[in-house]
Amino acid sequence: MSTAQLVVQHLPYLRRYARALTGSQVAGDAYVAATLETLVNEPETLGRSSNVKADLFRVFTRIWNSLSVNGQSDQVQHDLPAEVRLGQITPLPRQAFLLSCLEGFSEEDAAIILDVDVAQVRDLVDEAGRELAADMATDILIIEDEPLIAMDLEALVEGLGHNVIGVARTRTEAIKIASEGTRPGLILADIQLADGSSGLDAVNDLLKTFEVPVIFITAYPERFLTGERPEPAFLIAKPFQPANVSAVISQALFFQQSARRREAKSA
Repeated sequence: MSTAQLVVQHLPYLRRYARALTGSQVAGDAYVAATLETLVNEPETLGRSSNVKADLFRVFTRIWNSLSVNGQSDQVQHDLPAEVRLGQITPLPRQAFLLSCLEGFSEEDAAIILDVDVAQVRDLVDEAGRELAADMATDILIIEDEPLIAMDLEALVEGLGHNVIGVARTRTEAIKIASEGTRPGLILADIQLADGSSGLDAVNDLLKTFEVPVIFITAYPERFLTGERPEPAFLIAKPFQPANVSAVISQALFFQQSARRREAKSA
């Protein structure tokens, strides 16, 4: 397989990481585009190790740490309320946290990507965990039609200190729970539901009445990372690892909390 083919193979995961890092489809994809432009102009930046994926993420990290790509357009400012507040969040611990917990890189590969040593990676992940866990307990709505997966998610988020206000198996149930009970502070949503309805449609209905971070869970994340339409910023692939869910929940809530603090200061 050629280097170009390997890059294409890893591209959906780089886009997922970029979106989790920035909190935005537009901003994340802008950084990925800048990374690909760098690879075209500097092809020698790949192949420095035996791990093409780690090399790709290392080039992305260099771009992320040196450019303000997501400050370029009005469209970015309207994508999600939190991504324009990125300066409030410590960048390096967040990167280490997501590389380890979301993308599953080893400590050694994460160290190569971030250009630090392994001991620093451990310290950064610990720091991020403390930073992301502070004052973020919230009410969560789960939209999931598989009972065992729903139970696993419920146990997981409650173990993180959150409260589950309900589990919906269909679009109709999700709207009923959110409208009749406590308004959720976060939604975890499957995309294909039991009655043939769509978790995407359910979330879009809910977001017409209130604003809340949403994490989509799907067995086919690559189908929602095509660049052909508005896409979820936060995606978790099935079968998921508990650490992945924890990482993305923390990231999504941290963006939301940063936005609220900024709004309170400017009010």
